[in-house]
Amino acid sequence: MEKKDYQIDASGKILGRLAREVAVFLRGKDQPDFFPYLESKNIVKVFNVEKMKFSGKKLKQKMYYRHSGYPGGLKEEKLESLFARDPKKVLQEAVLGMLPKNRLRSRIIKNLKIFKGEIK
Repeated sequence: MEKKDYQIDASGKILGRLAREVAVFLRGKDQPDFFPYLESKNIVKVFNVEKMKFSGKKLKQKMYYRHSGYPGGLKEEKLESLFARDPKKVLQEAVLGMLPKNRLRSRIIKNLKIFKGEIK
């Protein structure tokens, strides 16, 4: 497989459509020599993530959940507050959900580099 570097400007793009584009590049599905059981070495750099858009009422209604492992340890956070605190985490969670749930996922996601602002 041929290694490629992609740079994507996230300003003005909708979260789900951007995450789909990033997931396709990370897996290498845009290349003719794609194999689902091989990790592609593509590196995707996304910048201006704080300028992403959201469709509908997602900013107010979408929730993110995590659990501490203790009884009663379920934490929930709205997209609005998570995006204000860490916009990189929002995009990473969306891309993670679009990658296959197998051993390759943790290796593939390491090739995603997310930046606030412009790349220098």
